[in-house]
Amino acid sequence: MQLFVNDLTVMDFSYLCPKRGMVGESWIVDVILNGDLNEESMVLDFGRVKKHLKALIDLHVDHKLLVPAEHQYTQTRHVETDDTVIVHFNRPNKSIHLNCPAEAYGFIYASAVTQDSVKEYLKQIIATELPGNVAGIDLKLREESIETPYYHYTHGLKKHDGNCQRIAHGHRSRVDIQVGNNNDTTSADALNAQWQHYWAERFEDIYIGTTDDLTRPSALVSDAKVTQQSHYFFSYEASQGRFELAIPKAECEIIASDSTVECLAQFMADEQKRLAPDLTHTVIAYEGVGKGAIAYA
Repeated sequence: MQLFVNDLTVMDFSYLCPKRGMVGESWIVDVILNGDLNEESMVLDFGRVKKHLKALIDLHVDHKLLVPAEHQYTQTRHVETDDTVIVHFNRPNKSIHLNCPAEAYGFIYASAVTQDSVKEYLKQIIATELPGNVAGIDLKLREESIETPYYHYTHGLKKHDGNCQRIAHGHRSRVDIQVGNNNDTTSADALNAQWQHYWAERFEDIYIGTTDDLTRPSALVSDAKVTQQSHYFFSYEASQGRFELAIPKAECEIIASDSTVECLAQFMADEQKRLAPDLTHTVIAYEGVGKGAIAYA
């Protein structure tokens, strides 16, 4: 007998990739449980699936940075005195360095973070939590089907009480643009598409940092061998601990505000207004799947 739950959760996270760098991602999770009926004539109560299994998946992947532990670029060091982990991802000329609380990472014991390697990682975790009548679990990890332009971004929200405070978690997000001109409505669709492609290219695999979180290399506790000529350095204190990051300038955008989706939507609208002052601009920015903010300029 099989029990299935589609759209169990959405995992918003980032991962390290040798080619793309730090990649924000959003994967939808579908679950199939294989087993015999229990004393309630169920494989497993839907309530337990939706609550307990979702909690396990969120705990081990959601709002984390997934690290390919077996890739040749990956070096890690656990600092026992404060339970932080230093990660160096030594891509040639574009290395990435972090010093964060251990709970901010998920270590995938494979050479790459893929849907298959993350699925195996989760299956091993979940298998230990299943009741005896459940023989196994199948997971399907999938991207949202998006027919319009989208981008992958990573950020951290130091003021957030929950896991959004982690300095390197991200999203795969669509963006809808509506521009207007009182004198010409015939070209609106073309302009909308043009702006959507603009942001998809500008924010492709980007880290979005906040001006207030910029720091100097000497303030970074991790032993990253990089300089201000090539990298930006960010650090902040949050309720889960101290977070530090060094990331290539070429893969980063810095904004003056926080990087909440509300602030990002307004940043995009204001930027469009600066570049095209004769138009009115509406930006519908998504944060992962099915949620986001609307801003106007």
